[in-house]
Amino acid sequence: MPSPTTVPSTFDTHLLALPLYEDHHRELAQRLVTWCAEQREVLAGAGRPDAVGRRILRALGDGGWLAFLDGGPDDYRALCLAREALAYADDLADYAFSIQALSATPLRRFGTDEQRRRYLPGLAAGTLCGAFAVSEEGAGSDVAAIGLAARETASGWLLNGAKAWIANAGIADVYTVIARTGPGPGAFGLSAFLVPSDTPGLRVEPVPMIAPRALGHLVFDDCALPPEALLGARGGGYPIAMEVLGRFRMTVGAAALGFARRAADAALARSRERPMQGGKLFDLPTVRAAFAEMEVKLDAAALLVARSAWEIDRGSPRYARHSSVAKLYATEAAQQIVDSAVQVFGAAGLVHDSLLERLYRQIRSLRIYEGSSEVQRAIIAAAIDPDRTPRGES
Repeated sequence: MPSPTTVPSTFDTHLLALPLYEDHHRELAQRLVTWCAEQREVLAGAGRPDAVGRRILRALGDGGWLAFLDGGPDDYRALCLAREALAYADDLADYAFSIQALSATPLRRFGTDEQRRRYLPGLAAGTLCGAFAVSEEGAGSDVAAIGLAARETASGWLLNGAKAWIANAGIADVYTVIARTGPGPGAFGLSAFLVPSDTPGLRVEPVPMIAPRALGHLVFDDCALPPEALLGARGGGYPIAMEVLGRFRMTVGAAALGFARRAADAALARSRERPMQGGKLFDLPTVRAAFAEMEVKLDAAALLVARSAWEIDRGSPRYARHSSVAKLYATEAAQQIVDSAVQVFGAAGLVHDSLLERLYRQIRSLRIYEGSSEVQRAIIAAAIDPDRTPRGES
């Protein structure tokens, strides 16, 4: 087994040394930490979320971190390591990277050669910004209930309806949109479309969030698209959405791990410095117990994320189940870790725009988007084999 690498506390070096990872992953982790340190001012710079997001996206492109989107191999262990490192560094850094990768994946896997040539080079360079538009006010986790209508015309397609809670709304250059092309409700009547942001009839309604970022609703009013805007086969929108979300849920767990580890590291430094009862805060048995709980949750979350990424990289047909397990546990655990870290900081953890206050706001959305915790429990339960032999029985 390889010895632990010399990667700073952004990562668990002992976990990286496990056979779940390969040497190129350990080298990648080192480069990620170094790059994030060098780009600290860019990643955590002040400004409006939309402007900061585009600036970070360009920096990611210039740094080569998005190059895999244009013809690179699928490597979900690398993708998870990137999200963990970027989330540790700054919320918007992870946000820019993850939404770009999420929106490029349908093109990578289902796009025509022409569609790939048109969009993927810009997405990989960070000069184009992408978005993946699935959710609606009445169809969040229930993708089969999507109501945005796409009617076929003599010249292509006409979209009418709305999408809600779309990441990168307002700054994206192209949206991958799931819409209803078939009659009646259900999963089989959905298709995917590529919609440039300057398409007439498309309007963005920004939505302010507790953790500032570019996010909003999309309104389609007789939005006309050419035939070549169809992504994949007609009626193939549901499997496209399910596959992409299934692949990326584990990366949400990785981002949660980055947020949680940053909070735990900050709380540990605080507890070792703050005087308390003749010693330091960390000397109190209750505080030490709190850190023990954090360590257990961090270890478990890191192992589940690594296992899920390893499963998909090795071609396991059950990767979606492992992805849901990783997202569920890591996001729930991260919420608890950040909350415990705020408790260690006390009133100082509640100061507006302080590190812990930002982490407290930023972590909350991870338990909702790309499938809420409740949805993940349903997916995991549905994957249990009812005929399996109980453990301990022959």
